[in-house]
Amino acid sequence: MAARKPTGGKPGISGTKGGARQLKVRVKSANKRTPSSRAWLERHLNDPYVQAAQRDGWRSRAAYKLLEIDEKVKALKPGQRIIDLGAAPGGWSQVAAERVGKRGQIVAIDYLEFDPIPDVEILQLDFTDETAPDQLKALLRDGVADVVLSDMAAPTTGHTKTDHLRIMGLAEMAAQFAIEVLSPGGVFICKVFQGGTEGDLLKMLKHNFNVVKHIKPPASRAESAELYVIATGFRGDQR
Repeated sequence: MAARKPTGGKPGISGTKGGARQLKVRVKSANKRTPSSRAWLERHLNDPYVQAAQRDGWRSRAAYKLLEIDEKVKALKPGQRIIDLGAAPGGWSQVAAERVGKRGQIVAIDYLEFDPIPDVEILQLDFTDETAPDQLKALLRDGVADVVLSDMAAPTTGHTKTDHLRIMGLAEMAAQFAIEVLSPGGVFICKVFQGGTEGDLLKMLKHNFNVVKHIKPPASRAESAELYVIATGFRGDQR
């Protein structure tokens, strides 16, 4: 069966669509399912963004995060070359492909395998692999990108400080790569943790981009510590 084309736009999060109430899903108890895992699954299944993604044809609720970010910063435009770091299961790549159109180019990377997406080149490789940057550049037209996206997150340990350090480490790697690959005027969008972008990363971005700010899109769960750093207007002469 062919994949349904995403409809784009915002999800219907009011609890109704077309006059029909969204019914609350309750997860039955199972011998091996703990109360906490059952509660998480119920919350996930009843999440309006999850329901909207299924209805609209996006692969994950994360697609709405990028849609909401782009509504504010207008970063994604027809014909652009975009790299999507940590792309699985492909929600951000879907959004990017829709925005850049047939004249654009999307190159996605993740160590996890995920289903092909029309007009998206997928590299199955860990971005932390030392060969990853050169392989990504080799796939790009002219070897440069207009936008670098990163929704990467390391597996959580449950220890807040450790998890923060891990995700900030990935963010710094992504930023350094963006500085190496972006064309002048380019954009970098990256997940970080609340507490702000740490000093070294913020200094690096402010040195290389005209504008640096943080956004927590509505699709990001209120209890989540994630937010996104948006760096626009890559100078291109500060490397």
